[in-house]
Amino acid sequence: MELTQSDAQKIRTVIERQIAAFLQDDFSLAFSQAAPGIQIQFGTATNFVRRMESAYPSVHRPRSVVFESLLMIQEVPSQQVILMDQSGELIRATYTMQKQQNNSWKIAGCYLTPMG
Repeated sequence: MELTQSDAQKIRTVIERQIAAFLQDDFSLAFSQAAPGIQIQFGTATNFVRRMESAYPSVHRPRSVVFESLLMIQEVPSQQVILMDQSGELIRATYTMQKQQNNSWKIAGCYLTPMG
């Protein structure tokens, strides 16, 4: 898959929109940025956000966000983002992305790697 500059900007916007939605407790908007498979897995926005709160606190409430490289990992577009959690720890979040039939992008997964 060849990624265009437009794809890269759209991917960044989706991730930024989800992070902003988490910070504003807008469960529906945060959930709407997830790919259909994630939405099916969690069923409701409330279930999704509860999981994010407990398992991904650095994604749910980052203190700081810095975008890094957009990579292809096993032919899957993957955006790396450095997050600072509330305690000041740095974590690299790798967001796997999925292009939808309407050419929009959705978040298909997020994998965290401690940086310390």
